[in-house]
Amino acid sequence: MLKLAKFSSLAVITLALCLTAIASRAQQAPPALHRHVMRTTQGPWWKHAVIYEIYPRSFQDSNGDGVGDINGITSRLDYLRDLGIGAIWITPMYPSPLVDFGYDVSDYTAIDSLYGTLADFDRLISEARKRNIRVIMDFVPNHTSDQHPWFKESRSSRTNPKRDWYIWRDGKGPGQPPNNWQSWFGHSAWELDPATSQYFYHHFYKEQPDLNWRNPEVRKAMYDAMRFWLDRGVAGFRLDAVSRLFEDPNLHDDPILPGENAYGDPNIVHKYTDNLPEIHEVLREMRRVVDAYPGNPVLISEADEPNIAELTKMYGANDDEVQLPMNFQIADVNKLSATSFRGLLNEVEHNAAHGQPQFFFSNHDQPRQWDRYGDGVHNEQIAKLMAALLLTMRATPLMYYGEEIGMRTTLPARKVDVQDPIGKFGWPEEKGRDGERTPMQWDTTKKSGFSSADHTWLPIPPSAREYNVSVESRDPNSILSFYKHLLAIRQSEPALRDGSYLSLDDEDPNVLVYLRKNPGEGNSILVLLNMSAEPRTVKLNLASLGFKGNSAKTMLSSPDLGQQSLLLTHLSIPPFGVLVGSVQ
Repeated sequence: MLKLAKFSSLAVITLALCLTAIASRAQQAPPALHRHVMRTTQGPWWKHAVIYEIYPRSFQDSNGDGVGDINGITSRLDYLRDLGIGAIWITPMYPSPLVDFGYDVSDYTAIDSLYGTLADFDRLISEARKRNIRVIMDFVPNHTSDQHPWFKESRSSRTNPKRDWYIWRDGKGPGQPPNNWQSWFGHSAWELDPATSQYFYHHFYKEQPDLNWRNPEVRKAMYDAMRFWLDRGVAGFRLDAVSRLFEDPNLHDDPILPGENAYGDPNIVHKYTDNLPEIHEVLREMRRVVDAYPGNPVLISEADEPNIAELTKMYGANDDEVQLPMNFQIADVNKLSATSFRGLLNEVEHNAAHGQPQFFFSNHDQPRQWDRYGDGVHNEQIAKLMAALLLTMRATPLMYYGEEIGMRTTLPARKVDVQDPIGKFGWPEEKGRDGERTPMQWDTTKKSGFSSADHTWLPIPPSAREYNVSVESRDPNSILSFYKHLLAIRQSEPALRDGSYLSLDDEDPNVLVYLRKNPGEGNSILVLLNMSAEPRTVKLNLASLGFKGNSAKTMLSSPDLGQQSLLLTHLSIPPFGVLVGSVQ
């Protein structure tokens, strides 16, 4: 648990009065004191922390080579602390040939020299701990690099002791793979190894052969790798592509759908290579690994499940698997629809496992939310609306670096500029993921404060001149100031940290309305989000829920509705407007 500062009763009352006054100034970034005041919370730390994803190549370059690194992350910890971040998830920094920029691991117990050293990593852990920030590692259990010593041994002969560490099969005939399974990145998922005349399976690139999780030796080796990082003080793992750990041992062909994908292959359903029931045994074993360590280490699963019911299974029947399954259902609504969000949120709220939700809208594999939810006219206002949605729901929120300043997707204009192999392979229909991985925009200098190099690994977007930390920190109406204020309210208000979720006005197709009810005696938080381009009026009566008053006191609004109490019986919300109010 986070260590809480000890205050006298008088000091607590004084601080509470200050917080109330500060919160009433809509859109004004609160002072540092406000950001660090926390109330006693219920449950483990991961239920309350705001998690911040860092793509290390793009966050901060400390040595002038144009690529971000560990010491760069360490140098920005004060920024993250002041923003209100409780944990950082760092995408892979292991040694790697970088075919998939780190998701092709050649050593699970080391740091790639591109990012620094193990000593640098240990210093990051230490400095983060001083700021009450935890560090979560990205763990890649489904596959290794083809340059990993395990695979080099496995492919050396059919009789090598590590042959069964990977998925090897004979073809159907000369030049014919074992079945029709496709790689996520296009074409057959089978690659012929001429030296041994067998095919190996790869759900992703051919340079990423899948491990055989039916082999107990593989499991032991991977769990030992997890313990290596837990021993160094990490606070848990985000589990990459965890739903793809097992494949049908009988090699049934996947069903074919009409049409073709961006790579010219037939569309298929990954029925026999995704979400097989055996993954739950592995998740229970992983949970036992982390549970053996103090401090409540967390498991976060990347599992793009087809619906909430399947996602719910990731918690485990006895809350013994993943604590925080990443919810792609919420992330991929991809339109401003009060009806769609309300339906999903209600379904999540009543999930059979009663597990803690984990929500996000952007990450390193999908275009930034600015571009997916914006309308091209009201994008800044919509960015604030999405921030309010993420940070006021009953869930553990995950922010992607630069989200708080409104960074946008900047796709390469020419194939020659593409770094992501997906983009090189699928151009021009598929331009890859470079657009959402551009360097963090810190200030207005030539390389936006990211690097002193003449050339950075990806170019600095033109939008960096306007959307950067330095400029937005001085503007009380900026996206960054809105995030700071919202994060401060989330930290200080028990209703947002521990309160229940109750959907209101369920028939409204335009305004998403919900209540975060205080678990104690204090005020509850009312949230109204107008997801339309027209002003809307909402009429509420909370008397049946035990509330005595008929007004809401504005804590945060966008556009600014002023310091006022608003009648619940007639709440007017501007286009794409946000209202976060306190009710008694």
